[in-house]
Amino acid sequence: MALTTSVEIIADGVIRFRQLFVNAYVIGDADNWLLVDAALPGATSAIVEAAEKHFGQGAKPRAVIMTHGHFDHVGAFPDLFDHWDVPVWAHPLEVPHLTGEADYPPPDPTVGKGAMALMSFAYPNKAIDLGDRVRALPPDSTVPHLPEWRWLHTPGHTKGHISLYRENDGVLVAGDAFVTVEQESLYKVMTQKQEVHGPPAYFTPDWKNAE
Repeated sequence: MALTTSVEIIADGVIRFRQLFVNAYVIGDADNWLLVDAALPGATSAIVEAAEKHFGQGAKPRAVIMTHGHFDHVGAFPDLFDHWDVPVWAHPLEVPHLTGEADYPPPDPTVGKGAMALMSFAYPNKAIDLGDRVRALPPDSTVPHLPEWRWLHTPGHTKGHISLYRENDGVLVAGDAFVTVEQESLYKVMTQKQEVHGPPAYFTPDWKNAE
């Protein structure tokens, strides 16, 4: 499996790692940066190597910040901690899914729209337990270590889903609050046809908030 298909600078101080159809991000600079999400299982080496390529040998983030804890965003854990023993920040409502206390609702393959949705019954929904590394984000919407960023509560896909916003240039790291490839369609996922969509329907229990 090709773990990382691309590494791209998408804005000043924002690097995107794309592993298959999943994104993770680095935000910040060489002296002060965070990893946003942890991609799919097997991504650890690719993430560490890409970070060291940009920031130098032995580069380590101040922390990991999670948009949410679905399986395709936590895959590099716990192996990543062998390289980077750092805290993991998340919305308070997301913390139970990262400390093994609460599983996510099971995916709904009946939503239609394509083969990815039909196959979703097999997607993991179990909570991961990252132990005492997990911390609740500050209630004032500040992002630890990066004062120019704010976190925004964007629930619907999960109760504690967040996005990250940098006001001075309007950069938004949306997580799965909205996506640029229709995730229900296998064809569109494989071809990466770019079009704006809401979050993956099969894994979004609260469409009222998601919209």
